Amino acid sequence: MQKKNDVLLAILEGQPVIPVLKIDRLADAVPLARALVKGGLPAIEITLRTPDAIDAIRLVCEEVPEAIVGAGTILTSKDFSYAVAAGARFIVSPGITQELLDAASMSEVPFLPGAATPSEVMAAREEGYSLLKFFPAEQAGGAPFLKALSSPLASIRFCPTGGVSPKNVGDYLSLPNVICVGGSWVAPDKAIDAGDWDAIEALAREASGLKG
Repeated sequence: MQKKNDVLLAILEGQPVIPVLKIDRLADAVPLARALVKGGLPAIEITLRTPDAIDAIRLVCEEVPEAIVGAGTILTSKDFSYAVAAGARFIVSPGITQELLDAASMSEVPFLPGAATPSEVMAAREEGYSLLKFFPAEQAGGAPFLKALSSPLASIRFCPTGGVSPKNVGDYLSLPNVICVGGSWVAPDKAIDAGDWDAIEALAREASGLKG
């Protein structure tokens, strides 16, 4: 477990923002990943919210080896196994269930489960998790909520996702228990639809320079 935590820690510490991606067209996956990598955000989360998500993970892993591809919106053990088989190097879920904990325990791929309450954080901690996704961040209390957790649950570090934007990202990154954030603003739908990879690269470069 510690080895997997260390692998995940290295990924999350590598950049202040993890792009959270929804791939509607498979043809967009590779150029999108390349633009994000060029902009300084090699670790990306491709969410299983579209029919092409697993194929997108596989394709990016094959065509963009410098990308560190994670799979998000993992809800079941089947999702977990499909994502790992496609080449995902880390797994992200909006929550935490026994089914996912069991799947994670049998895999070498690190798991970032989601939590939104102190009880969920403590339950994850009991299972050996020290890195958690905080979701949905803004709706669950935002940066003030996480700040309140930093003292009683000081051993846990978070990747807040959900409602994080350029307007509030600094509030999160300034917290001692936030390791990075997940954000979709670095890859807006309009830019993807237009194939404006230069714009996405510029947004990624801006995000990669953010500091807490």
